[in-house]
Amino acid sequence: MRWILIPLSWLYGLYASVIFLLIGGALLIVMLILPSRTLRRRIVRSVARSALWLVGMPISVTGLEHVPLPSITVANHASYLDGVVLQAVLPPHFGFVIKREMATVPLLGTLLTRIGSQFVERNHPGRSTRDALRVVRSAASGEALGFFPEGTFTARPGLARFHIGAFAAAVRADLPIVPIIIQGTRHCLAPETLRPYPGRIRVRILPAIRPQADAADAASSLRDAARARILEHLGEPDLMDQP
Repeated sequence: MRWILIPLSWLYGLYASVIFLLIGGALLIVMLILPSRTLRRRIVRSVARSALWLVGMPISVTGLEHVPLPSITVANHASYLDGVVLQAVLPPHFGFVIKREMATVPLLGTLLTRIGSQFVERNHPGRSTRDALRVVRSAASGEALGFFPEGTFTARPGLARFHIGAFAAAVRADLPIVPIIIQGTRHCLAPETLRPYPGRIRVRILPAIRPQADAADAASSLRDAARARILEHLGEPDLMDQP
């Protein structure tokens, strides 16, 4: 029986890849034509949810009522699908803060730019500082932002150390932090492969955390509180002290 299941998994992977490529290509054309960023984000939201459903990755989401506008969301990161998932579930007011390497990915970089994503440098100190200041200014102007504060993901399950950027921006702009737990994407598209598998994706949005501006180290306190809440519900190991 196993010899039947292996070809079926490859057929599914081919089907899902073709669906993603076809929808992504058509979506990019639409994004280049539409003048309104808000409308572009609305369309991406609908298309992302539909595409995941078509490839057998339905999303269930709880806690949307916990997302005030504007705010800053922070989520765990386990797969390339995570960004697609948040695009599918969050209101179209959100722009996402993404590592700058993604801007150079053909087609995807253009699509991310057209929906108002902000790219940040992680490895060049001077550029990192400039990018951080730009993000803070966006938050201060009332822009709703989404972060993956781990910065990247690895094949090892667990929650890694959080970078401070999202939380510093929240304190400076006096915006609430909304912790989000994403489960299922590691199974559907594992970090070490580009071959997808069907499966249910669950998103749980927790109540917002308000920054305490009068605290001695408000950004660090906010970071630690948000990370603790995500870790409590994630069901994966704490990798805080892991290299």
